[in-house]
Amino acid sequence: MIHQPVLLKEVLKIFDPKPNQNFIDATLGEGSHSIEILKRTAPKGKILGIEFDPVLIKEAKKNFKKFNLEKRVIFVNDNFSNLEKIIKENKFFDFEGILFDLGISRWHFKKSKRGFSFQKNEILDLRINPKKQKLKAIEILNLWSKSEIEKILKEFGEIKKAREIAEEIVLQRKIKPIISTFDLIKVLEKFSKFLKRKNQRIHFATKVFMALRIAINQEIENLEKGLTEAFKVLKPSKKLIVISFHSLEDRVVKNFFKKLKQKKLAKILTKKPIVPDLKEIQKNPSARSAKLRAIEIQ
Repeated sequence: MIHQPVLLKEVLKIFDPKPNQNFIDATLGEGSHSIEILKRTAPKGKILGIEFDPVLIKEAKKNFKKFNLEKRVIFVNDNFSNLEKIIKENKFFDFEGILFDLGISRWHFKKSKRGFSFQKNEILDLRINPKKQKLKAIEILNLWSKSEIEKILKEFGEIKKAREIAEEIVLQRKIKPIISTFDLIKVLEKFSKFLKRKNQRIHFATKVFMALRIAINQEIENLEKGLTEAFKVLKPSKKLIVISFHSLEDRVVKNFFKKLKQKKLAKILTKKPIVPDLKEIQKNPSARSAKLRAIEIQ
């Protein structure tokens, strides 16, 4: 079953896909947004679909096949930070817009077995592409210095007690290596009331797992590069949509769009970020932190 795409109505409204138009999905995932776009761009509209996870891109191909849409997708297993190169290699120059749906997919939590979900006892890997990436979460947690771990927690998790948590990690790993998701949760339990704000439904370990994931996959650095490349390849009147899921990502997108507007290089289509309504959050709880921003190139 393909997961429910976040803010789909809003994406379709901004892109307004027409028959035979082409689009770029820079974060293909399971293909949920692109499937809906392709339904509206028949008979000849194409998607250049970029997905960094080599296993997930195979899953996406199966999903497109279910709808007989696979022939209208160019599948690329690469990082969107290489967007300009990917476009040139595939000679995909005529397109109406680019979509970035950031973060990781539901598939990573449910099926990847790489430690993204703290509800399952799995090895702490957290790599999106194990074939191309060497550094795993277990190496950071068991081999890196206290100050290096603190920096990750502070910068990418915006965690106030980053120093104390880093100290506890270093202390506990001397007793027993931190190998699995449950090992890390056990270390974090004593900080649960500090890691979870009042009335928040998220698990207390969420920010720590997120910080490690962002560091390992260089998510902020890749996002900054990807946005720059997207702007370089988009022609006037074409659109860029970015859906982010945490404040660090959203800040990068907001500031990038703001600079383009100040230089009169783009028009911001979303004065405030678009967020899911209550109905969508009830159907898809993972959408609750989503924020959509969009620009049109001038």
